[in-house]
Amino acid sequence: MSEARRTDDGRGRLGSVLSGLAVAVGCVLFLGGFVWGAVLYKPYTVPTDSMAPTVAPGARVLAQRVDGGEVRRGDVVVFRDAVWGDMPMVKRVVGIGGDKVGCCDAQGRLTVNGEPVDEAYLSGKDASYEKFQATVPRGKLFLLGDNRHASVDSREHLADAEHGSVPRSAVDARVDGTVWPSEGFGMLARPEGFAKLPGGISQPGPMTLLVTAVVSGAVLILGGAAYGPLARRLGREKVPAGV
Repeated sequence: MSEARRTDDGRGRLGSVLSGLAVAVGCVLFLGGFVWGAVLYKPYTVPTDSMAPTVAPGARVLAQRVDGGEVRRGDVVVFRDAVWGDMPMVKRVVGIGGDKVGCCDAQGRLTVNGEPVDEAYLSGKDASYEKFQATVPRGKLFLLGDNRHASVDSREHLADAEHGSVPRSAVDARVDGTVWPSEGFGMLARPEGFAKLPGGISQPGPMTLLVTAVVSGAVLILGGAAYGPLARRLGREKVPAGV
């Protein structure tokens, strides 16, 4: 066997090893990302426009499973409460236990404990058509839709004994990002308007890391699977006939 043939065979074996390694690592990333995501996240569909423009009607979102005690102002949460119809609903937390939430100041901004909140995610300038004042009971959350003119939220329940709020225990998850439709894909921005209030705002979950792992795994699997046959074919083309 010629030296060229032995060299090509050596390269072929190395290529096979690297190809197998790429596929193995890809499988770990791809499957691991899906399993990790299934443990941490739950998909939901938002059927109405009450959270527009942040979440479009019909959008598919990924919500991180969290305990209600972890929820902070500004979070978009999935909750279920009998007073609200006992079905999964998606709203934004604007007040927590002890807060005095009101609408609105002279610039049409929502106020929390007398502090105006700049809500960049709203589609209009006004936080609400209706003036209101509410004190949130301890252990409760005051929830509003981002589309204030079309959302059935805590304002509709102000006459209730709990002043329109829901218990923290009603929260199932916190929305981290949108996965469908493709034009809306991405992480939800954390609302800086609430950052100056005590407790600050929550940090994003690992959705970006999970997506990166799954995509990287898929690329490695496809690339590794294609490399072996391609390397062997190129090797055969380089070997002269009769060698």
